Amino acid sequence: MPTPATQELSIRADDGVELAGEDSDPARPGTPIVLLHGLTATRRYVVMGSRTLQRDGYRVVAYDARGHGCSTAALDPSAYGYERLALDLEAVLDALDLERAVLAGASMGAHAALCFALRHPERVAGLGLITPSFDPDLPLSEPVLARWDALARGLREGGVEGFVDAYDFSEVPAQWRDTVEKVVRQRLAGHEHPAAVADALEVVPRSRPFEAMADLASIDVPTVVVGSRDEADPGHPLAVGERYAQAIPGAKLIVEDEGPPTHSPIAWQGGQLSKVLSEMVARAV
Repeated sequence: MPTPATQELSIRADDGVELAGEDSDPARPGTPIVLLHGLTATRRYVVMGSRTLQRDGYRVVAYDARGHGCSTAALDPSAYGYERLALDLEAVLDALDLERAVLAGASMGAHAALCFALRHPERVAGLGLITPSFDPDLPLSEPVLARWDALARGLREGGVEGFVDAYDFSEVPAQWRDTVEKVVRQRLAGHEHPAAVADALEVVPRSRPFEAMADLASIDVPTVVVGSRDEADPGHPLAVGERYAQAIPGAKLIVEDEGPPTHSPIAWQGGQLSKVLSEMVARAV
């Protein structure tokens, strides 16, 4: 069966930002899957370029968050918080005449998906929450915010090399450092507006997608939470993913088996992650 031609998207948000994206199969009936990426990433970095979901027969919509990838920068440098990201998702669904969708987001994308789902539950058919890191019970600490600000300053003043110089790779396990640095460089090279990504680096960590873990009890759709063990991905604590899975009724937690230090997380394996999402979508549609 031939693969449908992917349609490129350019969707205008209400504040003038042009969101660049793609729609794998606009003519396919049924509930689509919308992919939302993480901070400093692009739409490629949710399922890492895997086409498994499309081969399984699903329509997949993916777009670059404002200021990221090929999407344009916000005129207001503060307009990168989760409320704004949820409005962008609404604009995408409206532009494509989608009443409901399954949302699958990684890190910032997971938080944006939840922000939207809590505001518009009738438009969400299922949730794939990949390596969430926001914990509403933890106060924003000055050292943490200072690290984000240092990354923003490095990117703004020195481009990719400035960001890499500001990145604390000592927090990454030694066996993963080369891989993580390579991916960081690849991700950052994919942005047309790096100064806008720097703005997002200052705003997103200070934004709250929801106020309390108890808010997640109102989620009433099939949900899978994909966590990573802390040895490989300390920036996305497994304990946070476990709390999300406990707070959302009926949510399923998926995490890689304990194994040798070279055993990569499911969230880093596009094909395996897509299979997890495909199983959840089958329950959602």
